[in-house]
Amino acid sequence: MAVGDGDHVTPGAQDAQHAQATGERVEALLADLREQAGPGAAATAEELVSCLVELYGAGLAGIIGIIGEDAEAGGRLLDAMVADPLVESLLLLHDLHPLDASTRIRRAVEEILPQLGSHAGEVEYGGMDAHGVVHLRLERGAHGCGSTAATITATIEQAVAAAAPEAAGVDVEVVEAPAELPLLQITRRPAGTMGAR
Repeated sequence: MAVGDGDHVTPGAQDAQHAQATGERVEALLADLREQAGPGAAATAEELVSCLVELYGAGLAGIIGIIGEDAEAGGRLLDAMVADPLVESLLLLHDLHPLDASTRIRRAVEEILPQLGSHAGEVEYGGMDAHGVVHLRLERGAHGCGSTAATITATIEQAVAAAAPEAAGVDVEVVEAPAELPLLQITRRPAGTMGAR
């Protein structure tokens, strides 16, 4: 999602964007190593990156453990960590997120729906199957614009995939809500028209 000059970006979101850019840079550097220095140097670099990720993951797990020991402040601190997009992405990366996948998926859908406006309709979470595919049912209002269905579905899929990266996929079943029947108004016949033909 492009951010315009007038858009407000929270520091956590900026950090998450920076982390994503850094990850992409690491991938590009590893690709350069494969091409220029050969497979041996690339394999060594990949192992180095893997070791660093494992080290930082162990450190993050230690931090989560220390926070969890404080019954009074632990929950509040974990909530604050999850609210920061960068920290949340690191917790997800290392499988340390305090919320289960279903809770994260429901939360992501609830957060994204108001941004989609009245065209989105209602979304029902159908769970994650044995293959790791998340199932959602999107019931669109009869007044919704057909051309936005693909955009709405793609936006929901992206939000769910970001909230639950362990999911193997996202399946959104789009169902159109039944059209409402027009109400018939029954009124009294004006006086003097009774019996008139």
